[in-house]
Amino acid sequence: MSRSPVEVLLCDADGNLFPSEEPAFVASTEVTNRLLERLSVEIRFTPEELRLRALGRNFRATALDIAADHGLTLQAEDLEPWVVEEEVKVTDYLGALLAPDREVLDPLTRLARRFSVAAVSSSALSRLDACFRATGLEELFPAAARFSAEDSLPRPTTKPDPAVYLHALRQLGLAPQQALAVEDSVPGVQSAVGAGITTFGNLVFAPRGERSARELELREAGAAAVVASWSQLERML
Repeated sequence: MSRSPVEVLLCDADGNLFPSEEPAFVASTEVTNRLLERLSVEIRFTPEELRLRALGRNFRATALDIAADHGLTLQAEDLEPWVVEEEVKVTDYLGALLAPDREVLDPLTRLARRFSVAAVSSSALSRLDACFRATGLEELFPAAARFSAEDSLPRPTTKPDPAVYLHALRQLGLAPQQALAVEDSVPGVQSAVGAGITTFGNLVFAPRGERSARELELREAGAAAVVASWSQLERML
């Protein structure tokens, strides 16, 4: 790797740097189901059903998709209060639940001595801030090294749109070949690959029963390799 042009690791956050996917949907489901009730949509989600439906995407995009599936159009002014409420509830929940994990902290700390690291996420910056503080990662990923598809762009979007990765490259002054993305979801891989970045899949927090299928899906989405942990990625690099 010493001859590689890679200078920075662009890391997805949720489900990759910390195990936030499952608990986030516990908090998000309550808001989602109340929104569906307000829209007179009869379907209701369990947290697991919503996770499988929305993995790698943010609440805004998921709500718009669910509404569209039922022939409804959500106007921005109607959706925005729900986006704000969901962000607050999930942020508070994750901030109280997450904790440092040496299996993430230790290899990432060593990798950060060799590469710059940055976070590229579909989640809001306030949520990322709470998660980084709770997991002890705030020094490795300071505010200037966090890029959010919800907050960092002129118009909020979500992965698989490559906009947030293209934005991160511009802000960091890098060409795509100077970066390596690390993602845990299909939309995340598609986003990074769409920006021209070599991408590794990471199964570190994927449920055991989903790992084989997830690995295949990540490779089909364009992942150049798939690892089971940050330690394995460190060894590969």
